[in-house]
Amino acid sequence: MYDVSTRRRAIALVAQGRSLNSVSRETGISRAAIRSWQNRLIDACEAAVRAVSPARTAHRVKAPGCVSVVGYYAHWPHLFPQHGPGKKHERRIALEPWQQAIVDEHPWEFVRGLIHSDGCRITNWTERTVGGERKRYAYPRYFFTNLSGDIIGLFTDALDRLGVEWRMQNLRNVSIAEKASVALLDAHVGPKY
Repeated sequence: MYDVSTRRRAIALVAQGRSLNSVSRETGISRAAIRSWQNRLIDACEAAVRAVSPARTAHRVKAPGCVSVVGYYAHWPHLFPQHGPGKKHERRIALEPWQQAIVDEHPWEFVRGLIHSDGCRITNWTERTVGGERKRYAYPRYFFTNLSGDIIGLFTDALDRLGVEWRMQNLRNVSIAEKASVALLDAHVGPKY
């Protein structure tokens, strides 16, 4: 029997696009156990869709590193009021209490989702004169870009709770460049697919 954090770590590694084989070798957990945990997670998501809309369909599509659960329901906007007509940056975006509770329990997953949708990791560079000689320095950094001030607020609030240092480049761009903060994101966010 594995504890919850071990299961979450294994599922997160697979979600980053790693093969069951490589995750099994790294963690010492059998592929069958990891696959079982994945299927239970997918089944729970499908059950949540059916609980809200028993008469509606829910199906899953699996691809390497990706699981997509799709549900059709006319009343999704009542459950997710931030999804409405018009441009998202022109309307209020706020999490319902039940959504905030999920973000509070899984802040890294929330940050990962935002960076994978509206962010990037780049290698930045600069030049400095040291001892009369021009030297070029390269370093990694993350950017998150969104026109919605509300979404930027949700993102930066999550970063604050996680101890990630950030700064605003302008009204729509958040930069994470401090070495320790970039290392935290590298450890928890993973590559963008």
